[in-house]
Amino acid sequence: MEYIQKVDFMILDFIQENLRTDFLDTAVPYITSLGDKGWFWICVACAMIIIPKTRKIGIAAGIALIFSLLITNMTLKPLVERIRPYDLNTAVELLIRPPSDYSFPSGHTSASFAAASAIFFSNKKIGIPALILAAIIGLTRLYLYVHFPTDVLGGAVVGIFAGYMAVKIVNIKMLDEKIFSRL
Repeated sequence: MEYIQKVDFMILDFIQENLRTDFLDTAVPYITSLGDKGWFWICVACAMIIIPKTRKIGIAAGIALIFSLLITNMTLKPLVERIRPYDLNTAVELLIRPPSDYSFPSGHTSASFAAASAIFFSNKKIGIPALILAAIIGLTRLYLYVHFPTDVLGGAVVGIFAGYMAVKIVNIKMLDEKIFSRL
């Protein structure tokens, strides 16, 4: 475990020492805010639900977001209780207000990958840009020094699982016939 944390800090410190720029210091907090409480992905899911052609995809994305919340924020974070990197290395100047919850897994990353994966597993054409945005949001958490790389990786894994399971649930034949035929 100690070795993993050393590697985590090596990656975070590399980003801080080699990739920080004034432009990114301004842009990254805006990009990361797309993942705040999942608001962007909730809006995407709602917009897709409104459009009949993408309704099932939107419902899957919404279910995936609920799964992500339950697994990440309500189960794993309180169970693991991982301290955030900025609490261990106080020399780093944060560009955003410090999050008040635990670090593992990344909730921004989990929610982003949950919705994006549900979209991708339903429609690859619109899912690829969604996954790219999810990955960028995950990377912003490293740039901002609020998550370890393993937190972001864990969030991505949870999110992909949540997206996959949501699509499977939405595509159950019985649900399809009873619920979606009426929408």
